[in-house]
Amino acid sequence: MPVTSDIAASYRRPRAVMRRLLSLSENEGRSLAIAMAGCVVVFVGQWPRLAREAHMSGQELNSLLAGALLAWVFIVPLVLYVLAAFSLMVLKLSGARATGYRCRLALFWAFLAASPLVLLNGLVAGFVGPGAGLQLVGFLWLVVFLWFWLSNLREAGWGET
Repeated sequence: MPVTSDIAASYRRPRAVMRRLLSLSENEGRSLAIAMAGCVVVFVGQWPRLAREAHMSGQELNSLLAGALLAWVFIVPLVLYVLAAFSLMVLKLSGARATGYRCRLALFWAFLAASPLVLLNGLVAGFVGPGAGLQLVGFLWLVVFLWFWLSNLREAGWGET
């Protein structure tokens, strides 16, 4: 199934999509590609906000984009790996039979599946600017991301093998 179809299906039944992803052979390259794809989408989602910021403050857009690229494509994947390790420890303490790979895939997929809302957040930040609309979209992204992540962790820790 294409990634875009899986993302759309995650908004209806996140555990079913995670179950299908977990049924595939363990492939660390696939999980890293999912994490990197999510980070690239978030980086692209930052462009309208950064363009607005550069225009309003007179800063150079290229330097803002370079900083965002460094953060989202090189640093955030490492942070995601650390966060996945913490989630593995929590699952192990609660009696789940999750593995490191399953926890990483659960987090990385939740991050990628929630990324369309990051694109919307970037558009609101770029065209509308700070305000209630931006906060609402950011909160919506956070709720959806947590819903996906917790559903995925439940499937990764206690779902069928």
